[in-house]
Amino acid sequence: MDVSANKTQKFILKLFPEIMVKGDSAKKQMVGQLYNNLQTLLNPLSEEMHIKKFSDKIEVVTPIVLVEEVRQILLDTPGIDQVLEALQFDAMESLDQIKTKVGEVVAEGLKGKSFVVRAKRTGRHPFNSSEMERTVGGYVLAHSEAKKVDLHHPEITVRIELINNQLNIITDKHQGLGGYPIGTQGDILSLMSGGFDSTVASYLTMKRGIKTHFIFFNLGGAAHEIGVKQVALYLWNKFGASHRVKFVSVPFDTVVEEIFRSTAETYMGVTLKRLMLMAAEKIADEMEIDALLTGESVAQVSSQTLRNLALIDQVTNKLVLRPLSTMNKPEIIDIATRIGTRYFAENMPEYCGVISKNPITHGSYKRMEKEAKRFDYTVLDKAVENAQTIWVDEVIDNVTQSAPVEVVNTPDPEKNVIIDIRSGEECISTPCDCIKIPFHKLKTEFKKLPKDKEYLLYCEKGVMSQLHAQYLRDEDKEENVKVYRP
Repeated sequence: MDVSANKTQKFILKLFPEIMVKGDSAKKQMVGQLYNNLQTLLNPLSEEMHIKKFSDKIEVVTPIVLVEEVRQILLDTPGIDQVLEALQFDAMESLDQIKTKVGEVVAEGLKGKSFVVRAKRTGRHPFNSSEMERTVGGYVLAHSEAKKVDLHHPEITVRIELINNQLNIITDKHQGLGGYPIGTQGDILSLMSGGFDSTVASYLTMKRGIKTHFIFFNLGGAAHEIGVKQVALYLWNKFGASHRVKFVSVPFDTVVEEIFRSTAETYMGVTLKRLMLMAAEKIADEMEIDALLTGESVAQVSSQTLRNLALIDQVTNKLVLRPLSTMNKPEIIDIATRIGTRYFAENMPEYCGVISKNPITHGSYKRMEKEAKRFDYTVLDKAVENAQTIWVDEVIDNVTQSAPVEVVNTPDPEKNVIIDIRSGEECISTPCDCIKIPFHKLKTEFKKLPKDKEYLLYCEKGVMSQLHAQYLRDEDKEENVKVYRP
């Protein structure tokens, strides 16, 4: 049978096991939230999208042309434990019809393989699941080039489900993200630097069903802010786009200046973290958010010893979650690689506003109290007053409007060279010369290019190119770089 002739594809979504052990009320609420989230994510793709919820699963039927896009969305949606791909056939009223249809679909893939048939049945039928398995298995063995039926250690398991007279043949199985549906566990405000730790921490709370907003403390770098906005947009778009969340940018350069004026060098790092929590608490109060999130890991840097973390937490009454607290750096990097934030983190511009000499690793409560009294908190209040808040889904428009790097729509073949900074091998077709330098290699490779040309950076959305053009201008003083946006 030519499976590709089908016009639709069914996905059967198995729920995260922790959802299934909840009480009836909590389970119903979580399944309902996941159903609503999927409607938000999938319905805009096609009017022919059909989503149906059951007590123990959700089914999605999508036009076949959207299968790859829908599959990826489902795999990145919190609350889904398994994604089963199925072919659906209606009006299956007898075992003869069922065995014939299953044989048509699976025979080609069983050549030289041992197999077993596993069946589930819902509804009233003149046969049970075991009879289905025996009948279908015997027919498939006789009408294919399968090696044998192996009940205990098969190379291939043929999974079928019969719901009344509807037959579902499972053609593939994927491990989902797990966790709880976003919207079931409240809101949190994530302190984002754009590096490995804060991005992984934000992913973990999103995976756990927490609506994760972002707050960034700008220590003076426009490129850094653009980069963090980009990572926040990436995380939200991939894992949390079922709910709108906010991005808050707090100008912290004057706060850093006041730290240098008032604080002993050994306590500068701890003081900076305390002030960030204080500012985040004020913003969280305005947003009616109960908890803060950081990417801190015990002993990773001097400010993250247990004593110093205790000193930092003194300044807030908010719950502070640190999901990475016991993770090693290689574990964090592995997660960043898997979720796609590693390259962002590796290429994030560094703005180190406070460099402590001989930073304290076991701070004193009494000394910290004295250091804190010397700080002028009106500076912090002013920074919070000047905070800028946007919706994360408005980041692209915001970056385009605020970034000073010139955007070129019509390049000049005589003087312009396009640099395609996207990942992958494909290079955009333009009337100008075009070279391929993936964004994670741009900082080193750009220095090797001839200086007599004007380079236009290109990426699909224009955000990544804006970030790296700004970085090359700010950090490397490169004047011959702009952004290309067709």
